[in-house]
Amino acid sequence: MGLLRLLLIVVLASVTRGACGAEIVGNSSEGLLEFSVGKFRYLELKKPFPEEAILRHISSNVTFVIFQIHSQYQNTTISFSETLLPNASETGTDKGLVSILRPEQSMCTWHLETLDPEPVQNVAIPLSYSESDPIPGGCNLEFDVDIDPNIYLEYNFFETTIKFAPANLGYARGADPPSCDVKMGPDSRWRLQYDVYQYFLPENDLTEEVLLRHLQRMAEVPQVQANAVKVVTLTADDKTSVSFSSLRGQGVIYNVIVRDPFLNTSTAYVPTHTYACSFEAEEGNCSSLVRLIVTAIAGSIGGIFLVAAWWRFGVLTLCMLCVGLVLGFLVASVAFFTPLGNLKIFRVDAVFWVTFSCIAIFIPVVFMGCLRILNILSCGFIGSYSVVLAVDSYLYTSLSYITLNILRRALHVDFRRAFVNVPFQTNDFIVLAVWGMLAVSGITLQIRRERGRPFFPPHPYKLWKRERERRVTNILDPSYHIPPLRERLFSRLAQIEGLFQKEQPAGERTPLLL
Repeated sequence: MGLLRLLLIVVLASVTRGACGAEIVGNSSEGLLEFSVGKFRYLELKKPFPEEAILRHISSNVTFVIFQIHSQYQNTTISFSETLLPNASETGTDKGLVSILRPEQSMCTWHLETLDPEPVQNVAIPLSYSESDPIPGGCNLEFDVDIDPNIYLEYNFFETTIKFAPANLGYARGADPPSCDVKMGPDSRWRLQYDVYQYFLPENDLTEEVLLRHLQRMAEVPQVQANAVKVVTLTADDKTSVSFSSLRGQGVIYNVIVRDPFLNTSTAYVPTHTYACSFEAEEGNCSSLVRLIVTAIAGSIGGIFLVAAWWRFGVLTLCMLCVGLVLGFLVASVAFFTPLGNLKIFRVDAVFWVTFSCIAIFIPVVFMGCLRILNILSCGFIGSYSVVLAVDSYLYTSLSYITLNILRRALHVDFRRAFVNVPFQTNDFIVLAVWGMLAVSGITLQIRRERGRPFFPPHPYKLWKRERERRVTNILDPSYHIPPLRERLFSRLAQIEGLFQKEQPAGERTPLLL
């Protein structure tokens, strides 16, 4: 009976810790990780050795604390207690828990561990908020934890989607939380707004140190607003899910700031990151050979078109129009690569494809009467862009997404809802300058070379008509004496028939005597 009573006390103690860990009385025991509000701390977790994080001297005007921990690709578990419960723990690379403080409480603890066989490098921080600040994930109905401040991320080749639980209004210590769905007036959580932010890591940099350092710029509200780009603002009526175009091998950090416009307060969710690739799995690995294949193809195409731009390239009119259509496709892709592609009206497939097709067709239609200029411009721009694609495979710039995003839109139905933002950093400016230099030099050389020369390529019908007239008027031309085609065909058939006829006897075969 005494053992059962002791077990009941232990269970009750665990339940009490579910809100914010246990209050620790007296001096901290050995092995505790001391944290301060708003201060990042680096730590290393190993599989057999869990750690306990502690935050002391919490101010009385603080009503809840968000403790978050981040790693690059190895999972970390954060929990309110040593016993891992589904509704009191989170496991992943970017996870956090909301600790609702009780009256007179000034201390919180969290348990940290990893099941990965290799040591995991982490960065963690506790952030405090008052009763006027909205509580991220306070109206969670989808995920396991009752109050879930985390952003859940999924990605594939086409798009990256983030999801998060709706927030609730803040409240004082010891008070009951506001109801989530009883009323929808201005004094309820339906007045809250959600700003979704996107932050790009340096291109072609997959190091752990860079990620953990830049994550520190996306944890608190002022830093997020100063460093990241706001993509969209959602209201409480909108679905708490946003899609972006996947950028394979490019580090991206996402975060959501929930704002209370009535009290002018705001709170940040726990930021999450992705490279749209895997560091461990063989399929979809970040060091895939796809870029090398693209390099070979793009380099070959670029070489052909640059030769076409710098040397005489006699092609038929139909081929020139096709090349012009490719140029129109490239121009239309560039047009939808600016904020223009993120406009709400172009999320409708009919509007998007009609507008895109009109832009693509407009280029060859305008130059229909100047096919030579059309060919020169097409070869210059397309050839130089193909070279840019080859360079992109090594420098990991964003210019390849000019055409890739259009192909994704054509192949994937749900891509129309994705925002197509890409980073534009130092490498992009350099490659953009190279693209412009190659295009201008190719076009200039071709125009100078063709100046004063006959229009090329000559129209096939005009060539045939000119040759026919020449033969009719010039009787000294040997081709003038060539028999008509009909007579030549009959002559050839007669020769063929003679090959299959037997030799006839010539009569007397004896030599004549003189």
